[in-house]
Amino acid sequence: MSSKPTLTLIGGGLVGALLAQQLARRGFGVDVFEKRPDPRVAGFDGGRSINLALAERGLQALRSAGLAEDVLRRAVMMRGRMVHTADGRSGLQRYGVDDSEVIWSVSRGGLNMLLLDAAEAVGVRFHFGQALASADFDAGRIRLVGEDGKEREADAPVLIGADGAGSALRAAINAYRPLGERTEWLGHGYKELEIPPASEFGAGRLNDSGGRDQFAIEPNALHIWPRGGYMCIALPNTEGSFTVTLFLPAQGPHPSFATLPDSRAAGAFFREEFADLLPLLPRFAEDYDAHPVGTLATLYLQRWHLDGRALLVGDAAHAIVPFHGQGMNCGFEDTVALAELLQGNDVDEAFAQFQRLRQPNADAIATMALENYVEMRDSVADPRYLAKRELGVRLAARAPRHYMARYRMVTFTDLPYAYALERGRAQDVLLEQLLGGSNDPASVDLDAAVATLEATLPPLPLHHG
Repeated sequence: MSSKPTLTLIGGGLVGALLAQQLARRGFGVDVFEKRPDPRVAGFDGGRSINLALAERGLQALRSAGLAEDVLRRAVMMRGRMVHTADGRSGLQRYGVDDSEVIWSVSRGGLNMLLLDAAEAVGVRFHFGQALASADFDAGRIRLVGEDGKEREADAPVLIGADGAGSALRAAINAYRPLGERTEWLGHGYKELEIPPASEFGAGRLNDSGGRDQFAIEPNALHIWPRGGYMCIALPNTEGSFTVTLFLPAQGPHPSFATLPDSRAAGAFFREEFADLLPLLPRFAEDYDAHPVGTLATLYLQRWHLDGRALLVGDAAHAIVPFHGQGMNCGFEDTVALAELLQGNDVDEAFAQFQRLRQPNADAIATMALENYVEMRDSVADPRYLAKRELGVRLAARAPRHYMARYRMVTFTDLPYAYALERGRAQDVLLEQLLGGSNDPASVDLDAAVATLEATLPPLPLHHG
């Protein structure tokens, strides 16, 4: 008979399902209460979520769960950013050195269903259509409300909240003992649109795509239309479509979502700013008018747990903006760290250790995600940024033990986020010094630059990825 406690998870999304699977494989009894219906039965509710980019950290977690290969079979490789300038030109900026360093576009719904199946296969008990109404932390019980409005209670001496940025468990803990919660709103919103498969455009568009199967544009890239204070991005889906996301200020002067209330106003804006993208959006008016404007914010908590009785993980503890594609990857890292800590410690100590280990890294990726928004919408077309990027590529080729672009550290290794942030800042200072007043990387004496680099910064730590 196992002496391990039964754990109750609130939330059966990506992080909740993967965590449940990881815990059940380690011998824990796991119950998961999810307010939505089972997506495998009811169908996945799309239209609100930005496409997901799976990177090395998330893959490491999926490998540890034995699921990486299954997920990759359902993903589309993205080699880099395909930058579309206002004058209609485009060019690829690779993420890594070669095809060993790529990210993967995955469907949130498809991935969630795969993870639910994997968790059930190892004994996790899912209870769908059950929303957390309240928690009695002293009695170790929770009250739930079903889709039919009926209430039920359940024993839950150890609770883990994986119920996202709007976490009901976080609200319950905060009411019982304040968590030091702070939300920083970005002030920008997003709206989802779609580029359909090439077959919907006819033979001409398929030829324009280079005949690449069913895709209307280059499939193995994350497409960006950067326009300074705003942008569009497009990520490929396996069936040939692209999920397009428009990011704009929510309020304020034109252009903002406040000044583009409907598809008629937005269409005129697109004809002016995204002239090459608009013809790829045949359902533009329908999608623009039907899809809501999503909000973007960063969540900070001083405390992630209530001694050994309740803990928050993933977006419930540290929601971030999506501009580094790391929200899911960071949440997946959480699942591995927590499962390992619970394996070898009592619950109180595991929860405390989890926060000590993960909070500095969550804070670091929150910072880098905000910085990456500026980079994506503006810097990718900035001469100074491009000069530093090219010089960095040359230094990485000559001195790979001493230089790695911050993006590569975040995306293709498991080096701690906090380390990547600190090292990236030190490297940026060095690049500025080496370039001086020039924006021409060829003007830099590479031998002297490598010597300066090796004298200034210690070697990079060993890492996976």
